[in-house]
Amino acid sequence: MSNESLDDWAPLVRGLRTRFRTGDFATGLALVTEFATAAEEANHHPDLTLTYGHVDVLLYSHDAGRVTDRDRTLAARYSELARARSVPAEPLALTVVELGLDTADQAVIAPFWAAVLRLEAKQGKYEDFEIRAHDADAVLWFQGTEPHDSPRQRFHLDVWVDPREAQPRIAAALAAGGRLVTDAYAPSFWVLADPDGNHACICTVTGRD
Repeated sequence: MSNESLDDWAPLVRGLRTRFRTGDFATGLALVTEFATAAEEANHHPDLTLTYGHVDVLLYSHDAGRVTDRDRTLAARYSELARARSVPAEPLALTVVELGLDTADQAVIAPFWAAVLRLEAKQGKYEDFEIRAHDADAVLWFQGTEPHDSPRQRFHLDVWVDPREAQPRIAAALAAGGRLVTDAYAPSFWVLADPDGNHACICTVTGRD
C-alpha cells in the first residue's frame, strides 16, 4: 500500500486518525453507515465519533497492540468512500492530549488515580504505568523520576500531533511567548515551556517502535 493512500490519515499515538468534514449531520450519518458496512465486511471495527459537521475515526488493532495492515487497508477504503461523497479529510485538525504525572512511586499512586477515574491502571510498554480509555488514549500516565521533594509542578501535557504538524505547532507556541526547553529527543518529541516555566511536549510517532 502506497503512502499516498494514507495521506488522509494522521499517525498519532495508538492509531491512525482522521476527521472527515461532512458539513452537516445527515451526510455524516450516511458516511458512518457506509463505514460500518465496510467494517463488518473487513471484520475490523474502528472507533467512530459522529457530530454535527464532522466524523472522527480511530483505527487501531487492539489485539496486536499496534497499527497493522488491517488498519491501513480500512483507512484507504474509508478515504475512497469519503471521496465518493466529496467529503474532505482533515487529519491535521486532530490532536491527542495526554496528561503525565512525574512520580518515583508509580505502582503506589496509580491505583488511587485509577479509582478516581474509574478506569484500570496497566503497566505500559516501557515499564511505566498508564490509565487508558478503550485501550487507546491515555487519560493519565506516570513518568518515573528519582525520589525528590514535591516540586511546584509535577503534571505536564503531552500533545500528540501528525508529524507534518509538529513544526508549525512548535513555531506557533514559540511565537506566542513560549521557549524551547530541548529538542534532544526530536522528532519523537520536543519539550516546550510557557512564560511561567510550565512544560508541554509536542509528540509524534516518528522514531518510536
